[in-house]
Amino acid sequence: MTGTDHLSPLLEFVEVEPGDDCICGGCNARRRARLHAAPVHAGGHPAARSVRRRAAVLVAAVGTAIGGGAAAATAAVAAPAPGPGPNPGGGSNTQTPQNPQGDVSGPYGEDGGDTGAVAPRALVQPVTRAQIIQRAQSWVDQQVPYSMGRYWSDGYRQDCSGFVSMAWGLGTSQTTWTLPGFAERIGKADLQPGDVLIYNNSANPQAGSHATIFGGWTDSTRTRYLAYEQTAPGTTKRSTPYAYWNNSGAYVPYRYAGLSDASSDGAPSTAFPGADAFGPGANNAYVTRLGRMLVQRGGARFYAEGPGPQWGEADRRATEAFQLAQGWRGAEADGLPGKDTWDYLVNGKGRNIDAGTPLPPPPATGAPAFPGADKFGPGADNDYVRQLGEQLVRKGYGAAYGVGPGPQWSESDRANVQAFQQAQGWSGADADGYPGPETWRRLFS
Repeated sequence: MTGTDHLSPLLEFVEVEPGDDCICGGCNARRRARLHAAPVHAGGHPAARSVRRRAAVLVAAVGTAIGGGAAAATAAVAAPAPGPGPNPGGGSNTQTPQNPQGDVSGPYGEDGGDTGAVAPRALVQPVTRAQIIQRAQSWVDQQVPYSMGRYWSDGYRQDCSGFVSMAWGLGTSQTTWTLPGFAERIGKADLQPGDVLIYNNSANPQAGSHATIFGGWTDSTRTRYLAYEQTAPGTTKRSTPYAYWNNSGAYVPYRYAGLSDASSDGAPSTAFPGADAFGPGANNAYVTRLGRMLVQRGGARFYAEGPGPQWGEADRRATEAFQLAQGWRGAEADGLPGKDTWDYLVNGKGRNIDAGTPLPPPPATGAPAFPGADKFGPGADNDYVRQLGEQLVRKGYGAAYGVGPGPQWSESDRANVQAFQQAQGWSGADADGYPGPETWRRLFS
């Protein structure tokens, strides 16, 4: 007889994993034990997992027998119902932009760390790059509030690792420590839309770790990229310095193991990637695909070479010519592809660019004259400030604007100018956030 056989008339032990979201003392103790216990490969006993599971069930069962029967047991193990919105308890999140992951470690792996374990094949479901970006964009569109303890209507936890789990189509919300088990490590040069960047804070595993979804490079120097991320106060998509705003050197690029369209250029099949993928400064596979489709529709005359991943005047003029061929004018023929332009190209709709198509005018030469440094800085309020801000947005350097841009100089203007200057490889006094003649020339070239 074992030490628990005398309980067998009352209790039946079942191999179960305590719910990630159960708040009872037994499950909390179990999760903390997993974070600190030695894994098998480090000398831990292989039976420990079963023993700890049985202990957790025993605690819950005994608590039920003593403290209130079936109703109490149900309350102890029930997972929170999926649903939008912040924690109704009113507690505010105090996380930094690199969000802690909570004290859960996922459905596999014994210590919550990056042990090199590979996820069960059944959990790695096929997904395309386009689907990953579409799912990420869906949370951006809904502005899902950040929460470590709440779940959105699609069933995924509302923190950064839950966000990646949702975009990858995993069956459960993972953590930054378990996500690598579903992926392969890659290099910076291999990054394509749908890959992720993960930082794990080894000094404090439950604080500071973070993950972002890579949406493509935003500049030719590959110093900034379009990041989809779940961070307080809610899901965002923004131009981000590689690899992140802080702890940059500790981020590791990963590619999902279930990726089903891992082509050499990472081009999506049909989904529109968003307007952010095109325009001055864009450098990604979507630009290449756009150019190739335009060439097939009669736009070859605009390309002296390419098409390639770096957005250029040839892409703008070919896009504008295609839009003009459809009879579109004004803002509908601005040379930047929107959903309709993309839909027409990928599905073979509309008219080709032919000899009868009115061609867009050649680009204007030279930048507007620099108005002088006195037009910018604290207290400045003029149309040059607005012109500067609008051009920063066009170039993909408008992340600091909450509103605007407008004619009154603000810290947002300075931060965006500085980001542009740093992207040129400048530092120190050359990247102070105040435009000079060379900043102005490059910005408007």
